[in-house]
Amino acid sequence: MRPGVARATLAVRTMTVPAPRAALPPALPGRRRTLELRGFGSVSWYEDEPATGAGPSPPLLLVHSINAAASAYEMMPLYAHYRRVRAVYAIDLPGYGFSARPDRRYDPRLMTDALHALVAEIRRERGGEPVEALALSLSTEFLARAAVERPADYRGLALVSPTGFGGAQLREGPAGGHYGRPGVLEFLRALGLRRAVFGLLTRRNVIRYFLKRTFGSESIDPGLLDYDFLTTRPPGAEYAPLHFLSGFLFSRDSGTLYRSLAAPVWLVHGERGDFVRYRGLAALADRRNFSVDVFPTGALPYFERPQEFIDRYDAWRSATRAH
Repeated sequence: MRPGVARATLAVRTMTVPAPRAALPPALPGRRRTLELRGFGSVSWYEDEPATGAGPSPPLLLVHSINAAASAYEMMPLYAHYRRVRAVYAIDLPGYGFSARPDRRYDPRLMTDALHALVAEIRRERGGEPVEALALSLSTEFLARAAVERPADYRGLALVSPTGFGGAQLREGPAGGHYGRPGVLEFLRALGLRRAVFGLLTRRNVIRYFLKRTFGSESIDPGLLDYDFLTTRPPGAEYAPLHFLSGFLFSRDSGTLYRSLAAPVWLVHGERGDFVRYRGLAALADRRNFSVDVFPTGALPYFERPQEFIDRYDAWRSATRAH
């Protein structure tokens, strides 16, 4: 058994959640549910499928990115499409959306354990069927860790604008290590500074600025901007982002994880904006299970070219099943 797997074999409790009374509206349609992640609290997710059933496709899990204003809304175009043709799930990672936002340590282990818990619940409810999963940006590192620790859980992985490829060499540091800087975190956590820094980062014009850098153009998605602003308002919204800013959510061993993946992998990135440096992809040239696709977009190609993205993704899925 790989390190961390035993600790992530978690007792979970699921329930149907009534319409939220908080100011934050649901990010996605369908049913919202929660489970209890031991040692953390509630983890929320959205799920839906066609009224006539999911058909032959395995369930699809969508995982949003990590940033100051992250949310499951980042998966909207894909969720909206696939809910019509297959069972689809979209998680609120710990510290985001309707998941608990306690003042505690946020690190790759916590995020990976949340994925383990939700995938275990999906498989329990769907007769043990493995899932396909798609993650965005930094969350590709958590998904890679989950798939390395529990390879039987995953039939295929899509990594969209993945992190850890900017340098010529992949990260191959200590297993389970991160880049957290406790001194920076404590400095940011000082009560006045904590509120000031997070308040500055989540002003509407600042969120718009970072979305423009992500899209690599002025043409950002207005719905994403609106929800990004709303999801930063609830109590505790700053705790996970401050750990992100302090380096605690970046894995030192992401390169080792990527190279250890056994499932078929579709790796996608764009050509515009801040997320276009992928020199490290050369280190995966010998990995026959990796397919790389490039879109003439920013870091969210399925927002800019949703049908083209879906067509290419489905073509890749069909090709991997044929082998």
